Amino acid sequence: MGLHQIDKRQSLTRRILLAMALGCATGWLWGDGCIPLGAVGKTYIQLIKVIAIPLVLFSIIEAVIATDLSLKTASRWLGVIIINTTCALALGLSLSNLARPGDGFPSSALPSPVETPAIKEFSFSAFLRSVIPESLVQPFAENNVLSVVLLALLIGLALRAYLREPTAEVALESVQRVGRVATGVVTTMLLWLVAFVPIAVFCVTARTVGEYGFAPFQSLACYVALACVGLAVQMLLVYPLWIHFVGKIPLRSFWRSAHKPAVYAFGTNSSLATIPVTLEALDGLGVPKAASRLGTCIGTNFNNDGIILYEAMAVLFVAQAAGIELSIGEQVFAALISLAAAVGVAGVPEAGVVSLSLVLSAVGLPLEMLPLLLTVDWIVARMRSVTNVMSDMTVSIAVAGLDRGTKSYT
Repeated sequence: MGLHQIDKRQSLTRRILLAMALGCATGWLWGDGCIPLGAVGKTYIQLIKVIAIPLVLFSIIEAVIATDLSLKTASRWLGVIIINTTCALALGLSLSNLARPGDGFPSSALPSPVETPAIKEFSFSAFLRSVIPESLVQPFAENNVLSVVLLALLIGLALRAYLREPTAEVALESVQRVGRVATGVVTTMLLWLVAFVPIAVFCVTARTVGEYGFAPFQSLACYVALACVGLAVQMLLVYPLWIHFVGKIPLRSFWRSAHKPAVYAFGTNSSLATIPVTLEALDGLGVPKAASRLGTCIGTNFNNDGIILYEAMAVLFVAQAAGIELSIGEQVFAALISLAAAVGVAGVPEAGVVSLSLVLSAVGLPLEMLPLLLTVDWIVARMRSVTNVMSDMTVSIAVAGLDRGTKSYT
């Protein structure tokens, strides 16, 4: 990523802040006259949903085709990811269930009518029915992200098997090129939408302040603070265990090297854009290139602890604000959808909002709350990006340690 692209991301942050300020002033001055502006936020979220599903499909197919791992290395890699992901989910759900930041959300600002969740009880049979589609068209028509992920995995694995056949009439490089083009086209469309985030933020802020005043943002401030605490705990407590005990790298040495990619990720708001800096930091720590490339280049689609922890908290915040009590089974179901959606949208700007729209739809929670979350997402988004980059580095170090490829540092 060039410097001009980084400047664009930083400029986007400034425009979002300006949009929020103008929205607050407009809502305060015009009051109920700003209510029609809420339709812009709803339309924006709907457009994101339209692009999110094909992005998940093409991204996973491309990742499956391009990834070539031995069973031993893949099992260690997946093992580290699963443990980190489980910790992130448990942390996000625990904090939200204990602190319940959505309970303070003013009832007058809730969308009406509020629909109850579509999934009442979680069971293995219900999960299978939700994953296995009745047709190839159904997952896309219903925005069923779990079914789309299943289809993407099957298509990717089938393409890998076919391309290994001696009678295959298409070269692997050609298929990979087509996959990159398809993913690039959809990502470009998403970036176009990202450019209009300030407009959506202005309209939603003006409508909210005009109709409800500033009360909703007090509850949102608690949600943002709790999300940042959860992400910080993941980075400062979970990852150091891998780095110190498995990677055998002193934490002082790690944070000295990790400082640069962390700052870079915070500024660009993208773990994908930070990959070159992340690799440089891992090289400085002496992590073998095979492990660093696996944990960072390939792992950037899978090491999504920041997105997953955020979505676990966001789903419960929306449910609590709407007065809907999600059972443990429903929370587990939402977590599974978060995992699936995060794989397809990792690394792109506003990835959390893109995948969260799919999660809320699947669980049955009101999407009308999502534009309001968008007004404060720019804060949490940067912490998500930093967490994802730290996850990339941690997985790389842990895999190297498990392969006994690292050495001690002083």
